[in-house]
Amino acid sequence: MSQTITIDPVTRLEGHGKITIQLNDQGDVEGAQFHVTQVRGFERFVQGRPFYEMPSLMARVCGICPVSHLIASAKACEAVMSVRIPHTAAQLRRVLNLAQMVQSHALSFFYLASPDLLLGMESDPKQRHIFGVVAAKPELGRAGVALRRFGQHIIELLGNKRIHPGWVVPGGVTEPLSAAKRDQILAMIPEAHKNLKMALAAYNTISDSFADEIEVFANFPSNYMSLVNDDDSVEFTDGTLRLIDPTGAIIEDGINAQRYTEIIGEAVEPYSFTKFAYYKPLGYPQGSYRVGPLARLNIAKSMGTPKADKALVEFKHLAKGPVQSSFHYHHARLVEMLYGIEKIERILADPQILDTHVRAAAGVNRFEGAGISEAPRGVLMHHYKVDENGLITWANLVIATGQNNNAMNEGILQAAKHYIKGAKFTEGILNRVEAVVRTFDPCLSCSTHALGQMPLSIELRSKAGEILAEVHR
Repeated sequence: MSQTITIDPVTRLEGHGKITIQLNDQGDVEGAQFHVTQVRGFERFVQGRPFYEMPSLMARVCGICPVSHLIASAKACEAVMSVRIPHTAAQLRRVLNLAQMVQSHALSFFYLASPDLLLGMESDPKQRHIFGVVAAKPELGRAGVALRRFGQHIIELLGNKRIHPGWVVPGGVTEPLSAAKRDQILAMIPEAHKNLKMALAAYNTISDSFADEIEVFANFPSNYMSLVNDDDSVEFTDGTLRLIDPTGAIIEDGINAQRYTEIIGEAVEPYSFTKFAYYKPLGYPQGSYRVGPLARLNIAKSMGTPKADKALVEFKHLAKGPVQSSFHYHHARLVEMLYGIEKIERILADPQILDTHVRAAAGVNRFEGAGISEAPRGVLMHHYKVDENGLITWANLVIATGQNNNAMNEGILQAAKHYIKGAKFTEGILNRVEAVVRTFDPCLSCSTHALGQMPLSIELRSKAGEILAEVHR
């Protein structure tokens, strides 16, 4: 008889999700879905708020990558204002965004993925966590914790808070960088380089032992999209979008925020609160694409810093064209972390970084604006419409996890078909199916959206538990 295997919750993710695997009468896999079970209504409850509040409000969408939302939101507001922010403000935002990327990648690689990579997919689940990694590989475990602390401390120094800083505002940032804070950040760079070098060496040592996983962890041809600079180097904060096909040929180039909605559509499926983004000319699902570290390294021809450029060359040797297996997201994150550390040091070495002119001022000059940045997990877009008083009338967030959604679903189906035969499976096999999702490092809080009219039930109870009033919708 047909059966359904349910993995609920999927562990070591930011947010709540589950996986269902459908087996046919012979016990073989015929379907699989990744269900995002949360729903958050940010796009609705920001309506009526002044647009200049949006960055601070949007940072509250997620505690994992608030900086990404701060920057994309501020850029959308600046499109409404029709202003160009001061150069130093743009550079300071870039430092903040790179610090965010380093700490988030450290979380993904060391805390969420390394228990599988260092302890084994079949290891005891009671030990398969960051504390187990620290116990088994203490030096490497401490390096991971230190790399995350490096990024978080930079965010705290610049924004005065590690989580939900309010420093990024429409028009720039609220205050300039002091020489003391700059020097404090620069003093942390050598240790960060040392820890990252250790992580890369460890990964290069173990990666060959995962040949089977590499073969079936969302390993298929797809399109890819990311920000890129005019010189084809990687970009996280500015630049324009480029979309390539599975061979590496450019499909669309020079896509700015204003053009984004012309070419990117969003589909919905009944089993998930996360949307499915796609390239409109190809339709859905044929126009699906991947974003994030794998996409960025597949698209960029250089990183723009010496050590990261060398690491990028080694990464590109993994395949003749674009690297297809999503297992290599892990490798790509380490390359990007190396770039982030180098780039932060380079930006802070410029004396102009201490310039005190860090904010431009303006009011409503357009009734619509969009902003794009690269979050650690991929392209992030904020799109707002306002009235003549600058109040938000409509908002839409296009999240990296939604852009990777189709690939994640295809990936778990590919892995499940490979590992589950005749309805026989082990805990380690199901962990491998979960691990496919972890390669994408989805952040589920900000990626969820309400579809239609949500049911609502509110009860007001006395201390004794008696219902005093209730509302149902």
